[in-house]
Amino acid sequence: MSVGRRAGERQQEFWVATQDMSAVPRHAFYDELNRLLADAGFDEWVEKFCEPYYAQGGRPSIPPGVYFRMLLIGYFEGIDSQRGIAWRCADSRSLRRFLGYAETEETPDHSSLTKIRQRLPLEVFNEVFGFVLEMVDEQGLLKAKTVGVDATTLEANAAMKSIVRKDSGDDWEEYLKGLAAEEGVEIKDKADLIRYDKQRKKQGKKTVSNKDWESPADEDARIARMKDGRTHLAYKAEHVVDLETEVIVAAEIYHADQGDAATLIESLETAQENLNQAGTCRNIEKVVADKGYHKAETIAECDELGCFGVKTYIPEPERPTQRRWTDKPESHKRAVYENRRRTRRGYGKRLQRRRSEVVERSFAHTCETGAARRSWLRGLDNLQKRYSLQAAAHNLGLILRKIFGTGKPRSLQGGGWLVVCLSLTVAELQVTLRPTRGQFGAIGRPMLRRQPLTLAA
Repeated sequence: MSVGRRAGERQQEFWVATQDMSAVPRHAFYDELNRLLADAGFDEWVEKFCEPYYAQGGRPSIPPGVYFRMLLIGYFEGIDSQRGIAWRCADSRSLRRFLGYAETEETPDHSSLTKIRQRLPLEVFNEVFGFVLEMVDEQGLLKAKTVGVDATTLEANAAMKSIVRKDSGDDWEEYLKGLAAEEGVEIKDKADLIRYDKQRKKQGKKTVSNKDWESPADEDARIARMKDGRTHLAYKAEHVVDLETEVIVAAEIYHADQGDAATLIESLETAQENLNQAGTCRNIEKVVADKGYHKAETIAECDELGCFGVKTYIPEPERPTQRRWTDKPESHKRAVYENRRRTRRGYGKRLQRRRSEVVERSFAHTCETGAARRSWLRGLDNLQKRYSLQAAAHNLGLILRKIFGTGKPRSLQGGGWLVVCLSLTVAELQVTLRPTRGQFGAIGRPMLRRQPLTLAA
């Protein structure tokens, strides 16, 4: 047999019969996800819900179910930009089938995704998140009795070099030239300006504040310290996660300069609203967070949330002096002491270990493998729309992990394929229980008689 050689450029066929096209293997993960959404009636529901935001006449637009499926693909495939999502959907035949497009049809362009996002308000995305949360509850994966809360930073689509002064509108170079002129330092070229800037950094004078600086490209972005130590314009993402089932109950986006204690109550209220929207009769009873959320006012407000209050398990940071309560209400003092007593117990320490495991894993799925750490959108509402779908896709992955054996399509590339094959061929596994005399083991349970297992090719 001789070596095969790749043909060069050749003329394309004018007519191609569909029966002559090569068949592509079906993607088991996306087929299962489509079946899950179809059983829940997702397309009919979302089309009816989005209908008021479209015109009555004219050419039919991209179905809302296709739009939201493309955002789910961004999470499952680890694609952060709309251009990348549109290219991936146009290139993959299995994703075309997932979206419901034939080989001769064009998939939506990235500009269409932008127009749909601008047309649909934030309430629609929150309703889709609640719809998925209801699906999670139907699978028995939602408990929401004890939740963990934590936050991380998301890099904004704006550069630090573009920030300007709020009072004068000067950029960084003009600001440095003004400071050098005041100090009597002569600046001849840009090299002198860079040298002067580095000298200010060594002297500890190079500081920027959100009170004085802003980004003209993204007014909602704030200057913040990233996880890797870099200073960048960023947003803050906060998760409220069910510690028992790892379901994200709320995923909110805030300004990066807002403290953790300042946003805890709002996140808990949003999480409770999502639970009520999903039709669950559950109330959040306990919240677990790190010491960055410790504040007397916040802990006291948690005790008053809901009908019976929310118990806090928040470690208290070390203080050099003893705290005084002369300027605080008695309710704040009582709430802090009760929180301290609960945190120091063994149960509270176990909850902290569980929180550090579960909540950090949710950030790893949504921000790292889900490619949401770097945003290509601008504005608080736009980021909230996209991030709500990231959290909804994470929750769908938990459902698929329960009924399908894997929560992401890339898991099929490793050893997870064996679990999928077992789930697909479970009908071929025949287990017979024959509790006859002499067939019981030492522990008193009937022994299993299994017929040979055969896996489909």
